[in-house]
Amino acid sequence: MPPTTSVKPRAVVLSGPSGSGKSTLIAELFKEYPTAFAFSISHTTRSPRAGEQNGREYHFVARSDMENMLNRGEFLESTEFSGNLYGTSKKAVDDVAQTGRICLLDVDKQGVKNIRKTNLSALYIFISPPSYEILEQRLRGRQTENEAAIEKRLKEAKESMEFSKEPGMYDHVILNDQLEVAYQSLKNILRKDIDGVLEQQKATNTAK
Repeated sequence: MPPTTSVKPRAVVLSGPSGSGKSTLIAELFKEYPTAFAFSISHTTRSPRAGEQNGREYHFVARSDMENMLNRGEFLESTEFSGNLYGTSKKAVDDVAQTGRICLLDVDKQGVKNIRKTNLSALYIFISPPSYEILEQRLRGRQTENEAAIEKRLKEAKESMEFSKEPGMYDHVILNDQLEVAYQSLKNILRKDIDGVLEQQKATNTAK
């Protein structure tokens, strides 16, 4: 049952290139505060893979339905990848807020641009690698991709890092040189939001 409060937690939009450590930082947040955060469930026109369930990994919809939703302005951001549409609906983000949790949105620079055009109340944070050279070392050190894939990621990373310098796009930029230091910075930025959510959950549980 959602907490009886008119103040819903604001969403947090996290962005950063592959190799910036963004996924690790998100995983740490979920580990330390398992009840404070949740991801919104995106829509997609691709077919479910083995073991995936509608409404759990994604909302799986027909392309015509998703196109109608897009035309009605129901999405905060959307993209097309490998012939399939993907998007974050306004309702999916609101559904998380209704549960009293902070909705985390992990998006690329285009997603940030699109969400900035909406009326979503959100905090925008960019996770930056220490430098382009260190990012390249990290990506090559993984040894999981061929040269073409690495070059593509590096091109995207360079564009993403340049975009992070544009005024008015991000509220905070965290330099991820040392993971522990970066995580502390992230927690400090989110402290009030996290405390507010945990206090509200405590009050709700006490009232039961």
